[in-house]
Amino acid sequence: MVGSSRRSLFLVVFVLACCGFLGMVFGQKITPAAAGGSDSDARDSLREFTQVYSIVEQNYAEPVNADKAIYDGAIPGMLHVLDPHSNFFDPKAYALLREDQQGKYYGVGMTVGPRNNKVIVIAPFVGTPAYKAGIRPGDIIVAVDGKSTDNMSTSDVADLLKGPKGTMVLITILREGSDKPLEFKVVRAEIPRYSVDLHFLLRPGIGYMHITGFNDKTEQEVQKALDEMGDLKGLILDLRSNPGGLLSEGVDVADKFLHKGQVIVSHHGRSSPERPIKQEMAMGARIIRWWFW
Repeated sequence: MVGSSRRSLFLVVFVLACCGFLGMVFGQKITPAAAGGSDSDARDSLREFTQVYSIVEQNYAEPVNADKAIYDGAIPGMLHVLDPHSNFFDPKAYALLREDQQGKYYGVGMTVGPRNNKVIVIAPFVGTPAYKAGIRPGDIIVAVDGKSTDNMSTSDVADLLKGPKGTMVLITILREGSDKPLEFKVVRAEIPRYSVDLHFLLRPGIGYMHITGFNDKTEQEVQKALDEMGDLKGLILDLRSNPGGLLSEGVDVADKFLHKGQVIVSHHGRSSPERPIKQEMAMGARIIRWWFW
């Protein structure tokens, strides 16, 4: 127990020290006055934090998971107090974020969701391994590689379905009308995630485009969709349910619709001056923009 306490206490101090180091790296030089307190204030706060953690660890009803307390509690809590728009990503969450930003992943190619405490197939993507294997919307996933999905979340099941390209996964499914479970051996492949999932002409000269997010290839996909729709007099640019993404891609997309010289976005920090990013290209076809949120 003493060894566990020392390990947890060391983890707390180590994580806070790392946070301080990252602050020095990203924030450059921060004087005590600019930080809003002195070095002694910071030391006192760290000391109080470790004391509180020690008390919680000794008296909490169940054993305290240090990683959960720090990564899911202390650090996110600190960021949300300072700025509600800041988030902390542990290695697993960061890997998923980068996967979204890169616009592809390796898996079987289908969306899953919860229904009646079960994980079901919402839809396989056309042309993917899941689609070719014959998996259908409404199928209930009861096991993956022999591991039961009982009490699993949809994200847990999705993690089991993902894996290295070319590897096989065994998916056990219950299907309405079948007397016994069905088994599908599916080979994982690269599954693209398109940020422009819909685009078409509503009528000659008036287009519609839906952008699901801003990943590494959004600007290319937007340009391709514009080229396919041809000469436009108006465009409905649908951003509903778009969570955002890479700033550079958002800037490049906005650059297609604004007048030359217009400010697209600006950013500044405590140690850096304001830096506006302006529209660079001369506007091509005149676009009427309708924004849906």
